[in-house]
Amino acid sequence: MNTNETVQPFRIEISDSAVADLRSRLVNARFAPPLPVDDRSTGIPSSELQTLIARWADHDWRATEERLNALPQIITNIDGQNIHAVHVRSPHPDATPLLLMHGWPGSFLEFEQLIGPLTDPVAHGGEASDAFDVVIPSHPGFGFSMPLVGSDWKPGDIAVVMLKLMTRLGYDRFAAQGGDVGAGVAPEMGRLAPDRVIGVHANGSVGSFVGEVDEATAATLTPIELDRMRRVGEFMQKEFGYIAIQSTRPALIGAMTADSPVAQFAWIHDKFQEWTHPADVPVADLIGEQFLFDNASLYWFTATGGSAAYVGYTQDAGWGEEPSNSGVPTAVIVFAHDVGLRFAEEKANNIVRWTDVEGRGGHFAALEEPEMLLADVREFFRELR
Repeated sequence: MNTNETVQPFRIEISDSAVADLRSRLVNARFAPPLPVDDRSTGIPSSELQTLIARWADHDWRATEERLNALPQIITNIDGQNIHAVHVRSPHPDATPLLLMHGWPGSFLEFEQLIGPLTDPVAHGGEASDAFDVVIPSHPGFGFSMPLVGSDWKPGDIAVVMLKLMTRLGYDRFAAQGGDVGAGVAPEMGRLAPDRVIGVHANGSVGSFVGEVDEATAATLTPIELDRMRRVGEFMQKEFGYIAIQSTRPALIGAMTADSPVAQFAWIHDKFQEWTHPADVPVADLIGEQFLFDNASLYWFTATGGSAAYVGYTQDAGWGEEPSNSGVPTAVIVFAHDVGLRFAEEKANNIVRWTDVEGRGGHFAALEEPEMLLADVREFFRELR
């Protein structure tokens, strides 16, 4: 465990024995007989899972490790918690610091392909004035930000740590962007330090998850908003089980995912499949096998399936309490899969930009629609720099 409160360089160094052990477990995996209903309504179809596991066994982790170690990475200890991050400074002067925050079951790897366009826009057909210094942390309990310490990891608690991280990296004022867990943390940072956060950008939502409203409110909603509420209702009926387990028994998930790479892969792959768009297209075709196997390997080598579940869903945040409005300018882009509702978000956030994307994109915007996300981030922060 790193106990140094200074910012230290970090390299990924997974042992040969750990890499060999993973491959052995994948090659010798034991699979359950197919259920009578063997399709995506019950999880991953057995034949699909076996094919993916066989392909994961052939995945070249060493190539992934070499690629990732070409990125400048740091680790520091904040209030007893190890925090890992990728930190890439722009070659352009006056670049705006940008904190990018991932969600579950993802990782810092979600933003890898955006690093170049964000830090060096000129090299990618953009303008130097759109340059960012990029900080991509692993949330506490995810990836190399482990082991998890302490028991309180609500979005506000993570926000405190991220503010301290940005201070240690020398950034007084900065922009914040996130999806999923990150979309919950970013506005909390604005509430804690409105003088430091120049703007919040989120994909999906910044906290609303609305399935029911009164008749008067329903009469004011657009067809796309009514459809989002309908899908929230379907989610609560058909997909809520994983939240119930992870929010109440994350240690059980941790035990299974730390000992069986197949269990870990099946558990998180189900969400990648269900939350990408369109859901009936194999997720590997939408976000690539490279990410799926890199991300699964990261979870496996760090044994963070349980701690990520704990942070992602053990969120006793005082339901029903209305958070304060920080006044920080906030932008939200909602892709086809997601269910953000502007009228709900405006109650506690200063929404100044709202973009509905019909027919494209899912929950993992940086992976599915990187160019559209990049353009929206650039345009929003262009006016706030």
